[in-house]
Amino acid sequence: MNAELMLNERHIISENSFVEIVVWRLPVPAMGSVKYRLALVVESHCVLRYDNEHDKGDYRHVHGKEHPYIFTTPRVLLDDFWNDVDNWRF
Repeated sequence: MNAELMLNERHIISENSFVEIVVWRLPVPAMGSVKYRLALVVESHCVLRYDNEHDKGDYRHVHGKEHPYIFTTPRVLLDDFWNDVDNWRF
């Protein structure tokens, strides 16, 4: 059972920052519909990250603190993430 890669992108935001987005569609619905890792990296430090783990669930990491995230759809996930990136103070 292999996951299907849906997105694997890197976007340069500025000279010292970038966004990395990796999303897989999972073959077993019981595990959730997707596995994802979305990160904003500034000056070589991950300052914002959305991710999920099978045993742990969906989380949003900001300033080194973990907050639960309620995943609904891949589109909403991307919208939420990009909204946070757009509001980030560089």
